[in-house]
Amino acid sequence: MNSAALYTPTVLALATGLANWPWDDSLPLVAEARSRSCGSSIKLGIALDSKTAIERIAVRSQACAIGQAAAAVFAGAAIGRDAAAIRNAEQAVRDWLAGTAPLPDWPGFEEIALARDYPGRHGAILLAWQAASELLP
Repeated sequence: MNSAALYTPTVLALATGLANWPWDDSLPLVAEARSRSCGSSIKLGIALDSKTAIERIAVRSQACAIGQAAAAVFAGAAIGRDAAAIRNAEQAVRDWLAGTAPLPDWPGFEEIALARDYPGRHGAILLAWQAASELLP
C-alpha cells in the first residue's frame, strides 16, 4: 500500500498538534510504551482528580506521524475519563484494528481511520491507550 495516502494533511496536523501536551515533570504518574512492530515509543504523564479521572496530560513521543497523531487524538479527549473508560476504549481500538468491531467511539479517531489498512502502524496507534491503562488504578 502507498503510505503517502496515509499521511494526509489532517494526520500531519494532528501529529504536530501533539505539542499542545508538552512534557511536564511535575505530573505524578508516568508510563512508557513501545511498539514491538515499529519501534515507536511514547512517554505519558498524567495527574488524576479526586475522582481518579484524568485531569492533566503530558506526552513525549518518538513515533511515526500515525503514532503521534493517535497520541494527539487520545490526549484531546482523555481529560475527565477514568480507568474503566480508558481500558474500554483501548479494547475498542484493539478490536477495531483486528477488524472485529466498528470505529472506536473516541472523538477524533476517524481522522486516523485509514491507518487500520497498515498493520505495521497498529502498535503505534495503541501506545497512548496502553500507557494510560498502565497508570490508572
